Amino acid sequence: MENIVFITGASNGIGEACARKFAAQGYNLILNARSVDKLQQIKNELTEKYNIQALVLPFDVRNRSEIVQALESLPVEWKNISILINNAGLVIGVDKEFEGNLDEWDIVIDTNIKGLLAMTRLLVPGMLERAKGHIINIGSIAGEAAYPGGSVYCATKAAVKALSDGLRIDLVDTPLRVTNIKPGMVETNFSVVRYRGDKQTADNFYKGIQPLTGDDVAETVYFAASVPAHVQIAEVLIMPTNQATGTISYKKQ
Repeated sequence: MENIVFITGASNGIGEACARKFAAQGYNLILNARSVDKLQQIKNELTEKYNIQALVLPFDVRNRSEIVQALESLPVEWKNISILINNAGLVIGVDKEFEGNLDEWDIVIDTNIKGLLAMTRLLVPGMLERAKGHIINIGSIAGEAAYPGGSVYCATKAAVKALSDGLRIDLVDTPLRVTNIKPGMVETNFSVVRYRGDKQTADNFYKGIQPLTGDDVAETVYFAASVPAHVQIAEVLIMPTNQATGTISYKKQ
């Protein structure tokens, strides 16, 4: 099987939008997240609508043994992965660095950094053997500079930039490509998690500005993947028109 895209965090937000975009372009999908029911729903919809094949592969990217077991269970025809989209990521809380919850920080760091590293380490060797592959990491404008209440999350996304750059250096003598997509304000369930389930506060964060959608980011991800093989889109910072930096934006009253 050809044109297989592996997407982590594919059950909602940017990950789900990427699944829809690549399916519409005829790619086959491996969909990962912890929510089996939602993944199955997305799979059923996209396979029927676009006549592609999709495989649900649920596991928590924080759990290395789960990752290894899941990847080892892949049928042979699904091992020819051409694109890895490291999308799984989150932030919990807006606490000051000296007031945050250590257990929540473990979840954020283990997901955003260690999960991405594990997926990369386990899938890139196969891409090298096939001399074909593209690793697309979903970073963030938060990796550009720290902002109030976000130092740990910002640190994880700065790490995503460093890991993307480092991997690109390590693969410079190969046909593989590495891209870091860095969205600004995107309205997804991400902000609900940030505010620990307080949807009203999450919604208020976007009042007065038209934020990006998951589809906007997915369009950029697909663009990076679809350019000719000799072109490498190393990094893209994508923001709403009325956002200038991680901390400066204009919101109509």
